Amino acid sequence: MEADDQEESKKKKKKQRPFWIELPGLLLTALAIAVVVKTFLFQPFWIPTPSMDPTIQINDRVMVNKVVMNFSDINRFDIVVFRDPAAPEIEDSFFQAVVRSVLEAVGIQTRGKEDLIKRVIALPGETITIQNNQVLIDGAPLDEPHLPEGVQMPDEGPVTLGDDEVFVMGDNRQQSFDSRAFGPIPVADVIGKAFLIIWPLSHFGGL
Repeated sequence: MEADDQEESKKKKKKQRPFWIELPGLLLTALAIAVVVKTFLFQPFWIPTPSMDPTIQINDRVMVNKVVMNFSDINRFDIVVFRDPAAPEIEDSFFQAVVRSVLEAVGIQTRGKEDLIKRVIALPGETITIQNNQVLIDGAPLDEPHLPEGVQMPDEGPVTLGDDEVFVMGDNRQQSFDSRAFGPIPVADVIGKAFLIIWPLSHFGGL
């Protein structure tokens, strides 16, 4: 009987624990979940340039699906995020890396300057040529309904892609630093696929 009374007393103490004592644990749990989601599943990215205009505009924030890269192939016209081939490697200390990861996870800081966002135009093994303001894939004209009126493109190529490479370009062809400058990118360098504009609310919508 006495053992039962003690057990009941312990349960009452647990129930009576003030919320402020539980709060730090709840916050740490929420933060850990946010970091896991940011690292492996979804992450917001800030767009600092007009290279994808008008599809995605300067200072838009897009949500990028990272997990999809593990389960599906890259398709033509996917909008993908990848590390700028010309950007230096980030050399953070362990503490700096943790802080940066946490700030990105909770949305206080977003990645952008060291990453690029472009549209996939040519797929592994294909040959891409730009001739007379027209993209040709293996010699056949490519219909690009996403391009704004009046786009101008200088002649380029032909460029034949490797089995693990894609050729990417911005929709704003006249103001885009893309594969025409740095060449095809390895599929392994793609961070994820952009699927939603989340900010500003006036631009909210799927991609």
